[in-house]
Amino acid sequence: MSKKDFKNRATRKRLSDDELLDLVQRQTLKYFWDFGHPDCGMARERSNADSADFPYDLDTVTTGGTGFGIMGMIAGAERGFLEKDEVRDRVRKITDFLEKSDKFHGVFPHFLDGKTGKAVAFSEKDNGGDLVETSFLMMGLLTARQYFSGDTAEETALRDKINKLWEAVEWDWHTSADPEKLLWHWSPDHDFEMGLPLEGWNEALVTHVLAFSSPTHPVDKKIYEEHWPSGAHFKNGQSRDGIDLPLGPPEGGPLFFAHYSFLGIAPKDLKDKHADYWEQNCNHTLTNRAHCINNPHGYQGYGENCWGLTAGDNHEGYAAHSPTEDKGVIAPTAAISSLPYTPQESMQVLRHLYEDLGDKLWGPYGFYDGFNESENWTADSYLAIDQGPIVVMIENHRSGLLWDLFMSCPEVKHGMKGLGFSGPHLDDAAAKPAPQKPPKPSRP
Repeated sequence: MSKKDFKNRATRKRLSDDELLDLVQRQTLKYFWDFGHPDCGMARERSNADSADFPYDLDTVTTGGTGFGIMGMIAGAERGFLEKDEVRDRVRKITDFLEKSDKFHGVFPHFLDGKTGKAVAFSEKDNGGDLVETSFLMMGLLTARQYFSGDTAEETALRDKINKLWEAVEWDWHTSADPEKLLWHWSPDHDFEMGLPLEGWNEALVTHVLAFSSPTHPVDKKIYEEHWPSGAHFKNGQSRDGIDLPLGPPEGGPLFFAHYSFLGIAPKDLKDKHADYWEQNCNHTLTNRAHCINNPHGYQGYGENCWGLTAGDNHEGYAAHSPTEDKGVIAPTAAISSLPYTPQESMQVLRHLYEDLGDKLWGPYGFYDGFNESENWTADSYLAIDQGPIVVMIENHRSGLLWDLFMSCPEVKHGMKGLGFSGPHLDDAAAKPAPQKPPKPSRP
C-alpha cells in the first residue's frame, strides 16, 4: 500500500457517522442531479449504457428510478445539498415531459426515450404499460406534491400537474383481463399476453396500495385481500438462524423487497391481516445478513462487515441476487438501504465499504453497483433503482422525511385504512368507505 493510499484511508476513517451519511447522500444524489437526462430531467436507467450486456443508450430513462430520484432530490433539498426551488423546477421539467410522453391508459412504460418521450421496449412483449414502475413513479410524484405545498404560483402549478398525471392512471384497466387479478403489464401489440399477476410477496405492495387508493380508477379491495396473498411465496412462517420470517420466498428473496415500496410506505408499527411490516423488513434484512455471515459457498469478503444481496450488476451481467441466487456479489445498496431496519449492522458495512474498500468502490456518484471479491470484479456501473434507495432510506433512517411526506397523502391514508392497515401515520385518517368494485373497463 502506498503512503498516499494509507493517507486516504486514514482520512476516511476520521468521519463521524453524520459526516459519512452526509457524504454518501450528497455524492449519490449526483447520479440524479448531475447525470439526469439533460432534455427531460428524468433519471437515466444506468451509467454504462450501450454496452454488449445492456443494449440501451444514455437517452434511455427509467420511470420507476425517476420516482426514487425525485424522493432523493427532496431529501437533498431538505438537507441543504440542493436548492429547494431548483428541485421544484427539476420536478416541473419532469412532469412537463411526462405529460407529452407515451403512456397506455395513463400507465407509463418501464423505459422512455429521454429525447422523444417514446416508449423503449424492456423486452419483446414489454413495450407498453408497466404498472409497478408506474407506482414507483407515482410514489415519487405524490411525495413531491406533499413537499411543495406552498401557495406560490409555481408550487400550485406543479401540484396541479402531478394530480393530473396521478388521476389519469387507469389502475382498473390492469384488471380488465381478469377482474380478480391485477396484472403487471399491458402491451398495445400483445395485450395482456405477458400479464404477470401481482401476487406473492415481492416489491409491489405500493402498487396495490395506490391501485386501491386511486380517486379516479380504483380496483376492487378483494384483489389485495385475496389475490395478492394467494401467490407462491407469500406466507413464509419459517425460522432461519433463529429469525422468524413472516412473508416471502425461502430466506426472504432479494433485499429490494424491503426497500422499493417502503421508500414511501412507512413500515414502523404498520400492520394488517397479512403481516407486521416492521418485523417483516427487519427480519428479512437479518436473514440476508445471516446468510452472508454463514457464507455457505465460501465467497471471499463475506462477513459481519460485508453483506447484502439484492438485484444489480454482476460479473456475468445482471441478476436478482438473494440467498437462493447467490453469486458472490455484494451490492452496496442492499445493506445501506436497510439502515432503518439494522442501523448498527448497516453502518458497520457502510464504514467498511467506504473506509476499507473505497479505493475501488467509491466513484463520481457514490458506491459502484456491486463487487465480487472471489472474482476480483468491481462494477463500473451505477443503476437508478439502486442509487435512489440509498439516498431515500438513509434519510428515512435519519429523519423519516419521505415516510412522513408520502403517508401524508389523503388518498394514501384513506386507501390504506380501507385495506385494513393500521399504524401511526394512519391514526388521523378520516373514515371513508372503501371504493366499490369498479365496473369492468371496456376493451378496445
